[in-house]
Amino acid sequence: MGEKSEVIIKLFGIFDVTGEVITMWIMLGVLTFVSLIVRFNLKERPGKFQNVIEVGVEYLDNFFTDILGKKKARKYFTFLASLFIFIIFSNYSGMIPGVGLTDYVKAPTASLSVTAGLGILTFLFLQISGLRHNVKHYFKRFVMPMFFMLPLLLLDEFIKPASLALRLYGNIFGEEMVTEELYHIFPIGAPVVMMVLSLLFCALQAMVFTMLVSIYLEEVTEDE
Repeated sequence: MGEKSEVIIKLFGIFDVTGEVITMWIMLGVLTFVSLIVRFNLKERPGKFQNVIEVGVEYLDNFFTDILGKKKARKYFTFLASLFIFIIFSNYSGMIPGVGLTDYVKAPTASLSVTAGLGILTFLFLQISGLRHNVKHYFKRFVMPMFFMLPLLLLDEFIKPASLALRLYGNIFGEEMVTEELYHIFPIGAPVVMMVLSLLFCALQAMVFTMLVSIYLEEVTEDE
């Protein structure tokens, strides 16, 4: 689980495709397929599956509303919810039997390249959202309360996505390493305990990542 990612194929002779990327493609394909099924089978009297989806959407809506307020939560819900869903399913993919034991399938968020990509995507989202919300406030916040704070606040803007990427990668990669080592020491009981703890741990990491993104979003889009 903790080994270096191996290149499986080279796409167009340029792009390296690793086990994390293959797992990510499979996961995105499944999520897209499920989303389409739900989208084209919505009913006024929902069945059990639609009920589960609606409860999940309602939970996320309330979660983001508590941080951003209802108006902003609805405005940015698509990105924030997609981010949460991608991260939590990526985290849980590492718990599937066999994932991580072969180079062909690995948990995406256990790779720094994937979490760095999420960090860059988040950085771009925050800058674009801030500029679209209020250009004046976007630039003004870098010199408040004093102009000499400009270098530090600019540096902080780049540290935020880097810290998000490193935190997620370190936690998921570390959890997989600990599980693997415990399996070698206590092959009977310890892995089961770690798997149970991982159910909570993986969800918590997705919540922390999207919560911090929501807080940063509130900062760049706050009204003067």
